[in-house]
Amino acid sequence: MIEITMPRLSDTMEEGAIAVWHKQPGDRVEIGDVLVEIETDKATMEFEAYEAGTLVKHLVPEGEQASIGTPIALLDDGKQDATPADSADVARIPASSELDAVSPAPSSRPLRATDAVHDDGARLFASPLVRKLARENNLDLSQLRGTGPGGRIIRADTDELLAHPAAVTAGAGEPTALADAPGVPASKPTTPAVSAPPIDDKRGSEAAPLSNMRRVIARRLGESARTVPHFYVTAVADAENLVHLRTELNAQLVAAGRPKVSINDLLIRASALALREHPLINASYIDDAGGEVLVHKRVNVGVAIASGNGLVVPVIENADQKTVSQLGTETRHLVSLANEKKLTAEQMSGGTFTISNLGMFGVEQFTAIINPPEGAILGVGGMAREAVVVGDAILPRHRMRYTLSADHRIIDGALAAQFLQTLTRLIENPWTIIA
Repeated sequence: MIEITMPRLSDTMEEGAIAVWHKQPGDRVEIGDVLVEIETDKATMEFEAYEAGTLVKHLVPEGEQASIGTPIALLDDGKQDATPADSADVARIPASSELDAVSPAPSSRPLRATDAVHDDGARLFASPLVRKLARENNLDLSQLRGTGPGGRIIRADTDELLAHPAAVTAGAGEPTALADAPGVPASKPTTPAVSAPPIDDKRGSEAAPLSNMRRVIARRLGESARTVPHFYVTAVADAENLVHLRTELNAQLVAAGRPKVSINDLLIRASALALREHPLINASYIDDAGGEVLVHKRVNVGVAIASGNGLVVPVIENADQKTVSQLGTETRHLVSLANEKKLTAEQMSGGTFTISNLGMFGVEQFTAIINPPEGAILGVGGMAREAVVVGDAILPRHRMRYTLSADHRIIDGALAAQFLQTLTRLIENPWTIIA
């Protein structure tokens, strides 16, 4: 019997959610078959079987989460390598949706702060999602009776608690968490969370669960905003020549039967060239104790994409060594994969700098949050025609604004300004971008 465990599918992944099981109990599984789709912090990815056999049981059902290394299914490979006692234990392992029809055997260890009990002394068992909601909202689950298999507390059982958190948690002496269920990672004691605003008729609000990706984005960017000392430098460029160059380029590309390039493709190339001139922007802070800065020799530009499945940042490797046409083709391919939820962990790792462009939404300028462990991110606004003094005349010219968010631990204001100065020079003399 083989335990299939939750794999690590991205460099920042800590847990994953089962999106779709492609194999059901009793199905034959061959090496290379797609077993399951797993939603990570960055995308939904397919996980293939590395062993052949018959799928015996799902230990984590669709829609629920598990930490890396947690068993999510059992596969019978036909090998009799388990003792009778072991086989009996395996047979008794309940699926995650069936935990715990039978109360666990008495244990001599004392109840921890993370154990919750009913008034009758019975220990509680709940899904990973419910355990997380309890920690985040300081919910007292000992007042609930689970309606899931075996009396397990499921998400629907928490609706009343979430709707009226103040009423149901009033008078609770200590924050309540849950006992550990078989196959479910131990809950860690946490400090009491600040209760969320109550859901009431006056606000006309209703609870909308966050996707696993959205929750991890919230956690990581929240950590970045709290722990990285951001500062911001904004510059404006006369992009009239850039617009004319793009028009001429696209006319020639269309005539040659090749795809067009966008302003964003030109900006990626310009930013990559500017990073090559200012390598200390293309760097990462390690930690206070290390006393070192990682200066990256490769320029790998992440492109923030607002796909239909959430914010993702696929990475274009060696962007400074690629032509504008190559960058455009690669970016369009990555956008397509993002919308189809087919980006791989490899395609979303290894970034050294990120560009976030909101110009297509009519945004003039904005500040972006750094994507750790990178040291900077460029927020690009839209392009607009403005009245500009050129010599002694006032002429309509295309102008664009962009803001560099930088980590002040490794990047000083003068260095950030010099980087933007180089970027502005490239934008205003765009022939140097494609030379």
